[in-house]
Amino acid sequence: MEKIDDVAVIKKKTVISTLSLFFQSGYSAFLGLVTNLVLTILLSPAIFGIYIATLSIISIFNYFSDIGLAASLIQKKEIDRNDEKTAFTVQQLLIIVLVTFGFTLTKFIQNFYRLPSQGTFLYHALLIGFFLSSLKTLPSIFLERKIQFQKIVLVQIIENTCFYLTVIILAILGWGLNSFSFAVIVRSIIGVIIIYILSPWKPGIGFSLPSFKKLVSFGLPFQTTSLLALVKDDLMTLYLGKVLGFQFLGYIGWAKKWAEAPIRIVMDSISRVLFPLFSRLQQEKEKLAHLVEKTIFYQSLFIVPAIFGLALTMDKLIQIVPKYLRWQPALPLFYLFCLSALFSSYSTPFINLLNGLGQVKISFYFMIFWTTFTWILTPLLTKNYSLYGFPFTLIIISSTFLLVIQQTKKYLQFAVIKNVFPPLISSCLMAATTYLSFQLPFSLILTLFIAILIGIITYGLALFLIFKINLFQEIKLLLNKND
Repeated sequence: MEKIDDVAVIKKKTVISTLSLFFQSGYSAFLGLVTNLVLTILLSPAIFGIYIATLSIISIFNYFSDIGLAASLIQKKEIDRNDEKTAFTVQQLLIIVLVTFGFTLTKFIQNFYRLPSQGTFLYHALLIGFFLSSLKTLPSIFLERKIQFQKIVLVQIIENTCFYLTVIILAILGWGLNSFSFAVIVRSIIGVIIIYILSPWKPGIGFSLPSFKKLVSFGLPFQTTSLLALVKDDLMTLYLGKVLGFQFLGYIGWAKKWAEAPIRIVMDSISRVLFPLFSRLQQEKEKLAHLVEKTIFYQSLFIVPAIFGLALTMDKLIQIVPKYLRWQPALPLFYLFCLSALFSSYSTPFINLLNGLGQVKISFYFMIFWTTFTWILTPLLTKNYSLYGFPFTLIIISSTFLLVIQQTKKYLQFAVIKNVFPPLISSCLMAATTYLSFQLPFSLILTLFIAILIGIITYGLALFLIFKINLFQEIKLLLNKND
């Protein structure tokens, strides 16, 4: 029988899981961006803003839904039926309380944000979806414990495909905000059915005090960090929706979503496996340092040119679709978010590294620092610079990645500059040739295509000729599970 502690098994499952997550996040991000493109043509910034704000309300409920019980079950070496029943029962009680509380808040939220009737229906649909999604927690935990992320990925791919297709079809049919409402319910129902097919589990109601104490002892501290992330991100979205209005929030949401697409595709794929990998290698400093440097190098290799490329071409992409010109006022926001996204991408792997080394307190202190200053700076800068206040704040906060690296180097020695420098210089050369290519006397679409092609070729040649880095060889090595 295959043992999870076997190094070869771990390596094989880690590679399969990482590649599966990479494919899923890439597929979902691509599908999401295509949907984003279609919806932002069909729907107004105000409707888009209502969706973003309502989604943040549900995210708040989500953070209080399991008090870290899921993380405890994943972390625990062995779990029994009492653990399963206790976690399921406590979570479902919390969910029912939160959903009931959410429905009682309907009138307040409707008046506070001046939601139209469709906005209220969306809020109710998200509450129903929130309850249905909670039923997937235990089957998902069993798959994560077995490092079978590919099955979780399959569920997410089916869910996202159904969600985005439903939204697009209904939006085209003129359903407006209701497109999101029905899509949320469709996604939730299908997700529950598929996860129980792939990871059969018989729900059980029960409570064991010893099990509960053990689960909470790990879960509560873990969830506290998530709670800070909630205060920093989702509550800020609600604040901006109230202070700036839904149209400006729509602009901010559009700009942030596009600017962060590269880190969502690349970083989200590897972040879920970095922590367990760093944890297993924490006693082998040399191997750990090598892994950290490889992580820095590969994320720079893909994220830096992707962000540069997006920043250069977004203005042209908007001009291709006439109705998409409504988002032109959000372009300055987009450029600012691109910079903050680039900076913040260099915080994530080092926070994972600190956690892997057992320095959870340092990560926690950084989260307190970021949360506090986000809430100090955003209202201040929003008052003076309106909708630009939030992106200015994110640039300031994300620039503290240098402090994260400095703290991490106290526990492990690794090289940063030599792994960032080649992709950065090559991306600058790519940006220069791409910008010059925009002067070609062709149609907008043809010019854009040629400019992108020239930019990609320039990037690859610069890496090869100046730094002796073969981009194709690096991709091959990255995908080679035996490396």
